[in-house]
Amino acid sequence: MAKVAVLGAGFVGLSAAYWLMRDGHQVSVYEPVGAAGGASFGNAGTFANYACIPVNNPSVFRDLPRYLLSARSPLRLRWRYLPMLAPWLARFLWHSTAARSEASTRALAQLLARAQGGYDALIAQAGLAGFIRPQECLYLYSSEAAYAGALAGLDLRRTLGVPVQTMQASEIAALEPALEPIFVRGALFGGSWHLSDPAGFLQTLQRYLQAQGLQWHAHAATALRPGPQAVRLVCADHESAYDYVALCAGVHSKALAAQCGDPLPLGAERGYHWMFAGGQNLISRPVGWAERGFYMTPMAQGVRVAGTVELAGLAPQKHAGLLDLLQFSARRALPGLGTPQAPWLGFRPTLPDGLPVLGRSRLSERVIYAFGHQHIGLTLGGLSGALVADSVAGRAPPVDVAAFAPGRFRS
Repeated sequence: MAKVAVLGAGFVGLSAAYWLMRDGHQVSVYEPVGAAGGASFGNAGTFANYACIPVNNPSVFRDLPRYLLSARSPLRLRWRYLPMLAPWLARFLWHSTAARSEASTRALAQLLARAQGGYDALIAQAGLAGFIRPQECLYLYSSEAAYAGALAGLDLRRTLGVPVQTMQASEIAALEPALEPIFVRGALFGGSWHLSDPAGFLQTLQRYLQAQGLQWHAHAATALRPGPQAVRLVCADHESAYDYVALCAGVHSKALAAQCGDPLPLGAERGYHWMFAGGQNLISRPVGWAERGFYMTPMAQGVRVAGTVELAGLAPQKHAGLLDLLQFSARRALPGLGTPQAPWLGFRPTLPDGLPVLGRSRLSERVIYAFGHQHIGLTLGGLSGALVADSVAGRAPPVDVAAFAPGRFRS
């Protein structure tokens, strides 16, 4: 039995705690704001087994100028942040070539094909089945041109094993009659599902793990000092030694990874959501408007409208224009929505090749990374947690993880 610290309590961190405890280890979680305090709180709640095509793909060379200049673009850049963003953006564009993007797509597809297995036992043992809504996700296209531009990606998903059913306007209307009839085409992704309450899912998992002996520390780690026999974990008011540390802290992993020999180009994609209370019966499943870059997901509290991307670092100020765009677009698609509440801003951890970091640190095999999941932290959380446990146990992983190694950025 090892003594293991997990840094972070989102989908990845708490899944890691579950799988480590299942192996019999003594586990402590460090998280200053509680379960689902970061990006895991406000996401669209979708298990997106179809999301194998990363944001960095060849279409960005065609679409980036339009995205940066259009008032209806789901992508925004705060120009004063550009000097700090430029090195990351250059790497992002370098990884957007056809060959590199396809390599990232195939690597992600391998993980996503096994993602459900990372959750099955966890959901059953922790009593979380009540949060699962099995309806499949629907992507929508409001123009034939947008649909035509998506066909290559849909076909690639099919070749990689993702069940995709394309739909005509009449089929969309029959499936989700409350939608405004502005969508000419759609794609339904088999095997996907969503959560009725992502934060509630994680908070229930936290309580279950604590009842099983998990130690909870409402502190953030300020430093990691790996040694040959242990890792010293430093907080503001104390220091502890662990046999292993799993770094699952999302955007806050960057500085700690650098202390462990890995100065990784980890950035933040700022995402937003509104909650429209009382509208959860308007739609039966997550509905994504592809051109506008957002989802509408029926949840216990209402319809969550989540999405968009802003590149502006970790500043707490919200972008009013993106919040207005989300509200306007949601009502355009689903006119029955009422008044939105609780605008939210979160920070998705993102690396320029669109892949997470999964593996051991350069300075010590006792520090294990699992962060940088961009838009699919919920989807890959269970599997990533299981891979952390495999690393601690010295087991061979069930999937090739070479593409996700932290050392891929050292050159």
